[in-house]
Amino acid sequence: MTLAMTALGGLAAAATFFVCGPQRFWANWLVWMLMLLSAGLGALFLTALEHLTGARWSVPLRRSAERVSGLLVPACAAAVLALFALPVLYPWAGPEAAHHPLIAAKAGWLNVPFFAARALACAALWLVSWRVFAGGSLRQDRSRDAALSERARRYAPFFMVVMGLTTLVVAFDWVSSLSPEWYSDVIGVYLFAGSFLAGLAAVTLTVGHLKERGRLTELRFDHVYSLGAWLFAFTVFWSYIAFAQYLLMWYADLPEEVFWYAQRSRGAWRGVSLALGLLHFVIPFFALLPRDAKGDLRRLRWVAALVLGAHFLDLYWLVFPVLGARPPFSWPELGFAGFFIGVSLLWMRRALRQGADMPVGDPGLAEGLAFKL
Repeated sequence: MTLAMTALGGLAAAATFFVCGPQRFWANWLVWMLMLLSAGLGALFLTALEHLTGARWSVPLRRSAERVSGLLVPACAAAVLALFALPVLYPWAGPEAAHHPLIAAKAGWLNVPFFAARALACAALWLVSWRVFAGGSLRQDRSRDAALSERARRYAPFFMVVMGLTTLVVAFDWVSSLSPEWYSDVIGVYLFAGSFLAGLAAVTLTVGHLKERGRLTELRFDHVYSLGAWLFAFTVFWSYIAFAQYLLMWYADLPEEVFWYAQRSRGAWRGVSLALGLLHFVIPFFALLPRDAKGDLRRLRWVAALVLGAHFLDLYWLVFPVLGARPPFSWPELGFAGFFIGVSLLWMRRALRQGADMPVGDPGLAEGLAFKL
């Protein structure tokens, strides 16, 4: 079933290039590349945060985060291919950019060779970090070598710097420079908040999937509640950052800033903006507000699925207005969804067969299993 969905989605995605044009093809590709990348990075950040803080409650859940972080591999491959989108989607990559004073002034940063070098450097840092955390954890299952935990703990501060800088690069390069005359000081934090929230949601779905199939039987309410509390907290944090960015630009009313929001608050895009607020904040917030809801894995699973869908809508809202005044949604978007969701499910199916469902070689696992609120 998954293979058939992936194949049919791939055919529809390829047909988009010839039937609907390269702009729509690459806009869809960019959105899904960012979707996989943000979920993988968010899960890897959660893994690194555990090592950095010495947290124990999350040790039994960490293997699920490590598996989700593996989505960075197909995401990085998609990012390399997305470099071909530069002359199609990004105004600064075309010859007419030299005649636009504001865009020409940014040519030292926004030029194709330097952009490609940054993208490749970011991909290399992400993949190395994934190997250190996830690869080291799998080796520790076999060797029971406590030194691998110490290596991950020492690497975690470096990864936090990598996470911060590369998230900024992705936000400025892949998102903000779609409208190169626009800028935002908050866009990097905005993308980080969405990425961590997407990673948490993907980890929640993975944990729920394993529990439903009789795996991760040692997990208790306390572990699930803590995961739900993170999901709730970052739903609020994303909403705060999103509103703060809008409020600052609305209050300043600078022409080089407000045109970006004006484009997304007129016509059919206004409905998308309202749906984003409803799906990304209002519904998850009230669904997880009761204490017991945060420990109810069934509720957490549908909220996590909603959050992932809302995160996709957020990326769609960031990218697709460059195509015009009306949000396109038809068979090309469904084809890309089938292809990339299929690739992700196939990757996760493979990951779920590797290693134990918990990091059994980690010396902190016993303490993590005994965790109580």
